[in-house]
Amino acid sequence: MKSTLNIPAELLTSIDMINTLSGGISQPIIRFQQFETYRQVNIRIPSIELDNIKIEIQNNLLIIYYLIPLMSQHQQHNYPKVIYNKAIPYFVDREGITASVIESELAVRLPFNELAGGFKKSISISY
Repeated sequence: MKSTLNIPAELLTSIDMINTLSGGISQPIIRFQQFETYRQVNIRIPSIELDNIKIEIQNNLLIIYYLIPLMSQHQQHNYPKVIYNKAIPYFVDREGITASVIESELAVRLPFNELAGGFKKSISISY
């Protein structure tokens, strides 16, 4: 016999709201835009100030995150919450990556380099 729960929608909404107010994490909204000379990643996270978002390049990875402060044994520790962690494509100029705020969203611009048009080379065989 299969049991079903009849939980009112108001109760489910209240549980969701209490979870958010008591430390639940909002889902980030990530949009990608493609332009002729660059690709752009737009990020918005409800309840997180844009000033708290960190952007780093580590080796060939673009990492976007923010820190969550947690108290443990009367000491505050900051733990990273990663929003975006992807390899930078070969056709993106790593040195030219910039970030700005556009209409209350973080916009990370990934400019293309000379390889964006493709790469072709004939390789001769040595004997």
